[in-house]
Amino acid sequence: MPDPLELAGELDDALRVASERARAYLEPLNDDPVQPSGADRVRSLFARPLPEDGDGALAAVRELAERAAPVATRSSGPRFFHFVIGGTTPAALAADWLTSAFDQNVGGWIASPLGTELELVALDWLKELFRLPPDWGGVLTTGATMANFVALAAARDWAGERQGVDVSAEGVRAMPQLPILTSGHIHVSSVKSLSLLGIGGDNIERFTRDAAGRLDVAAVEKRLDGLGGRPAIVIANAGEVNAGDFDPIGAMADLAERHGAWLHVDGAFGLFARLSPRTAHLVEGVERAHSAISDGHKWLNVPHDCGFAFVREPQRLARAFGETADYLPSEEDPHVNFGHLGPEGSRRARALVVWATLAAYGRAGYQTMVERHLDLAQRIGRIVDQADDLERLAHVQLNIVCFRYRPSGVPEEELDDLNSRLGEAVLEDGRVFVGITLHEGRVAFRPAIVNWRTREHDVDLLIDVVRTLGARLVAAAST
Repeated sequence: MPDPLELAGELDDALRVASERARAYLEPLNDDPVQPSGADRVRSLFARPLPEDGDGALAAVRELAERAAPVATRSSGPRFFHFVIGGTTPAALAADWLTSAFDQNVGGWIASPLGTELELVALDWLKELFRLPPDWGGVLTTGATMANFVALAAARDWAGERQGVDVSAEGVRAMPQLPILTSGHIHVSSVKSLSLLGIGGDNIERFTRDAAGRLDVAAVEKRLDGLGGRPAIVIANAGEVNAGDFDPIGAMADLAERHGAWLHVDGAFGLFARLSPRTAHLVEGVERAHSAISDGHKWLNVPHDCGFAFVREPQRLARAFGETADYLPSEEDPHVNFGHLGPEGSRRARALVVWATLAAYGRAGYQTMVERHLDLAQRIGRIVDQADDLERLAHVQLNIVCFRYRPSGVPEEELDDLNSRLGEAVLEDGRVFVGITLHEGRVAFRPAIVNWRTREHDVDLLIDVVRTLGARLVAAAST
């Protein structure tokens, strides 16, 4: 009957095996197929009755590594172009191991002075990186979804305060419906957050001027005029997921200031445009917002999960997420307690990886990486434009290229079906991982370049795979 206490001596050997197997997994990562075969049998590799007597840590870790590594999606490798997911820098990976070893709970300062103070430093560094005002408040989250949730919760409570309602105590039912004004670029994470906050996804008003969903600024201004000073939230989207498009943040900041609205900027990956002089204009005005968010496991290239939310008025986080109990730190505690500033009471020390990767590579290192990715996206765009069987569907503004396979002789009405089948074939092939989407009603590919490992031959392979497999599908259909 193995008892963890009795088997504590296994720790060194278990860590050694984990390190060896992790190295074996990472060494060929640049060249491995992104999606290995066997995904349909993963459950069968592990499913069995719960053991009555375990085999001990060493045997369990060895079995886990041996069975998991061959079927794990190489999402941290250089040819994973779907979902705008980055990899893990060497500094971030090593720091993540330390994070698990130190196992800090950063809910309260008393539980982890290390995690709390390091989070404050990491947030300051991130504000410097994105050139946000230094007096803004912030908190690390699990990702962009919870970062949007945090920022929009602060906005919701601000709107209630404007109307004499304590939303945290009385609920959203105590105030009039809160208008949410945005473009067609709004991300599903913001929609989900608004639903969770009781505002409702159906309450979002999208003002668009074209099929791509670009913002109709004049229509937003007219709507704000009609509200007569009633509180509203305006959501600006920095980096739309199909083509990397941006809302006009500066113009939206003008409207928010003129009409007393709350401006929130969802910059899950687009906020990183701030790092390069070539793209900084795309997010001009974000420093005038009331809140802004971004994602760590995208362009920062730290492990899942990590995100960050920033709010112009720091005290609003405590008003939205403060909690009281006899055993918890009180509101009079002079220290920062992040469990009172976000939705989680128990919190992983995500600041260790954020601090480590920024300390390792600095602003200049991240600018170099971002600009390399901008160059790779432009490279894909040029190849697509020069190919007679590919069609680019949107301007390449940042790191996403929206295109489709369009060989001669295939009627327009058949292209969506062809590209859908091609998307399945690409994933089944496994050498690259890229998803399909709908852009202006057309099925398209939308690779996102965001991994620190990605180089020219990786994006060239992406195009080669799409064209080769597409030609096979067309040839098979004609026989």
